[in-house]
Amino acid sequence: MNAGVPLKPCVLVVEDQVDIAELLRVNLRHGGFETVMAVDGPSAQRAMDDALPDLILLDWMLPGQQSGLALARKWRADPRMRDVPIIMLTARCEEADKLAGLNSGADDYITKPFSPKELLARIRAVLRRSAPERLAGELVVGPLSLDMERLRVHYHGEECRLGPIEIRLLHCLMQHPERVYSRARLLDDIWGQQAFIEERTVDVHIKRLRDALGAAGGMIETVRGAGYRLVAKPAENG
Repeated sequence: MNAGVPLKPCVLVVEDQVDIAELLRVNLRHGGFETVMAVDGPSAQRAMDDALPDLILLDWMLPGQQSGLALARKWRADPRMRDVPIIMLTARCEEADKLAGLNSGADDYITKPFSPKELLARIRAVLRRSAPERLAGELVVGPLSLDMERLRVHYHGEECRLGPIEIRLLHCLMQHPERVYSRARLLDDIWGQQAFIEERTVDVHIKRLRDALGAAGGMIETVRGAGYRLVAKPAENG
């Protein structure tokens, strides 16, 4: 367990210019965000396949065959990725360009050069506007609590640090305690029905979730041949 360490929203930065990417990374870190960096379409897609971020900062002009517009359209057509907020970054400032960016699926549009303070404010506004259901509410099962507004998990008052996928897994399990979730169901709920991910991926992240929860990890039971469920009292053998 890591007490007193709050979870930070994760931003995927897709930017091929090293100086701008570093500026974004530093400002996001100071603004309270974790970052995952990508320089082109393929590396951005790999990052999305590994774990969905809370928001994407997407450069319009990227090396290779996929532009930022093409990536935005692709992700908006994917059921697993379509709800992740996207802010388009570009030097293009004409109204037609802004409309093209928004019509591709972007939630907001920021022109370069930009003010770091404005960028952070726009990110926070898009997160509030695009995913209010993920940023509100608290779930409590026995001594375990999950605050979705602050993205904090506590067990007997002590804070546990979880990654984005583990947070989603725990949220899913805590919504219906004692219900058995199959690996296929968890894959659909967390990664989306169109994701080409093996069911073993669920086992890997369940193990990470248990490890991160420490003693509370025993609340997640393996139901042989069926899947997983969350119970109000940890198993004695944890």
